Amino acid sequence: MSQTDTSLAVMIAGIGGASLGTEIAKCLALAGRYDAFGCDISPTAYGLYNGSFKETFHIDRENYVSSVMDACERAKATWLVAGGEQPMTLLSAAQQELASRGIALVANSSDIVRLFSDKAETFRKLDEAGILIPRTRIADSAEAISTVGLPCIVKPATGSGGSVSVFFAVTADEALIYADFIRRGGNVPIAQEYVDIEEGEFTIGVLSFPDGTTAGSIALKRALDAKLSVAYRGRGGVISSGYSQGHIGDYASLRHQAERIAQSIGSLGPINIQGRVRDGVLIPFEINPRFSASTYLRALAGFNEIDIMLRFLMDGERPGPADIKPGWYLRSLTETYVPDERLK
Repeated sequence: MSQTDTSLAVMIAGIGGASLGTEIAKCLALAGRYDAFGCDISPTAYGLYNGSFKETFHIDRENYVSSVMDACERAKATWLVAGGEQPMTLLSAAQQELASRGIALVANSSDIVRLFSDKAETFRKLDEAGILIPRTRIADSAEAISTVGLPCIVKPATGSGGSVSVFFAVTADEALIYADFIRRGGNVPIAQEYVDIEEGEFTIGVLSFPDGTTAGSIALKRALDAKLSVAYRGRGGVISSGYSQGHIGDYASLRHQAERIAQSIGSLGPINIQGRVRDGVLIPFEINPRFSASTYLRALAGFNEIDIMLRFLMDGERPGPADIKPGWYLRSLTETYVPDERLK
């Protein structure tokens, strides 16, 4: 890419270590046609010092959106990708402001982002669409816990991506204690039926274009025997962490079920569906309306979601069927050293 070609300059907002943002940067590098830039509110964000970026920027937490736009203009980046749940929520709500500065957010529609930022509303919408879901209730009483059944999962209605503040409850008393803890933190707790892992846990990415057509999907059966991928194990239950790894294969039936979910809710961009399987049916327990932190594993397998989306937005290009390389896709953490004088 030439130094004067700004059409392929991409800014990633949110580039902390082992994060979605740094995984997206790897996808851009793998595609070999972009200049990747990054920004973050933390001076110790791993990505600020990572060689995957042409340049990085430390931005102002208090003036987040305007600071991100300033960084885009300094980088001459007209394309912006959110590197996490919080950046996605903030930037999605500011799409018109971004557009007024000539910056296009590469994301799902703001309506979809807003809907799926609230898990209680998410599962109500899925239920209305005829999607099989775990029994889900606002965790506000013993009766609600009884309706869901035990054991159950208790988690916040917002902001629990990566299994943050997700609890496995064996008794009603435990569920209500966890719910009170979440409520005291200013969130709404929900209780959800626990689906066992006998038939597997999957993370499935479905990419839809802004015209509503499906670009493709890819499924990873999660390996839950590594500490990195497990947030909790005990008393007959397992909760996965935000670090997916495992086997990528065809899994055609499950992918088609995931594509139906995307179509039923009107997805116009990337969504990531996490679910477990019962009697061959995918039962989603989490849906995030953004690129997944496992997106680089998917790109290695032959489905580079961010590249596919950018090619469509830039040139109207539609890919043929993905040539997926089946196999095991594993991950670890990496380290870096930053001298005192280089801290941003």
